[in-house]
Amino acid sequence: MHTVPLPNTTLSVSRLCLGTGVFGARIKGDNATRVVEEYLRLGGNFIDTAHCYAFWEPDGEAGCSERELGRIIHELGIREQIVLATKGAHPDGGPKYPRPDRYMSPEVIAQDITESLQRLQIETIDLYYLHRDDSRVPVDEIISVLNEHVRAGHIRYLGASNWRTERIEQANRYASTQGLQGLVISQVQWSLAVPNWQMGEDPTVRYVTPEDAGWYAAHNIPVAAYTSTAQGYFAGTEKGEQSFGNNPLNAARRERARHLAQQLGVTPTQIALAWLLHQKPLTIPIFMTGNLEHLRECMSAAEASLTPEQVRWLSEGD
Repeated sequence: MHTVPLPNTTLSVSRLCLGTGVFGARIKGDNATRVVEEYLRLGGNFIDTAHCYAFWEPDGEAGCSERELGRIIHELGIREQIVLATKGAHPDGGPKYPRPDRYMSPEVIAQDITESLQRLQIETIDLYYLHRDDSRVPVDEIISVLNEHVRAGHIRYLGASNWRTERIEQANRYASTQGLQGLVISQVQWSLAVPNWQMGEDPTVRYVTPEDAGWYAAHNIPVAAYTSTAQGYFAGTEKGEQSFGNNPLNAARRERARHLAQQLGVTPTQIALAWLLHQKPLTIPIFMTGNLEHLRECMSAAEASLTPEQVRWLSEGD
């Protein structure tokens, strides 16, 4: 798998990113180590985690993903081989992840960064996302605070997760006028299937709309697409059906993905990932698995070549 340069950075990342949302909980120990080893063997180098992962899991807690990943990085000696991304500034998650109302205050961001560095056993985070947004906080304050951590050597580059494009544009306009580092990437939900929840139900989470995609392409900002396989919807998993099923648009897209997969000798999941890989802007699907065969299936999606007409047909039909 080849790598691609991230615009406005010195980083080059693999076309697919390994997500570690349930590392330390459902995926841990030797299983987690094998997943990372196989991902690297197949040419991957981009790994994603977060300060809050995986507090929602029955046997998980906030920080267990970062700690598990830190253990693996240290034991395998792979720090220089990977581009490591984590996220902070997440709102309250209930009893298992209590947070202050001002979760994007300078003090909370500083504490999140410090704890992430300690858990990951590293000195510098390659790519640091703000996990959610808080419109009560002006973007100039956010950019100024984050740049203090860049100057201190805690962070190399900055990203936003679940931010509206308007806020990203405001933040980057301010950064440009002040000679500061802006937001170089956006992590947001995107897949061939559209989620059943409506945008705005939770103002701190988003998925990519066609208008968003156009904006990202025009501004040369790549997208790290989470839930890229629609929780297994294209493979017919129960979890995928719960989140993306009973939706005529998705059903039609899945049928087209299955048809094209049969033609090309690949799986519908690989078609869904390939669809993302052929998008403009530059899109890097994030996937997560504890199964080595599924890992290989996802990584092989980078080899699937789709024509522009096939890309359009998958989402729009005839």
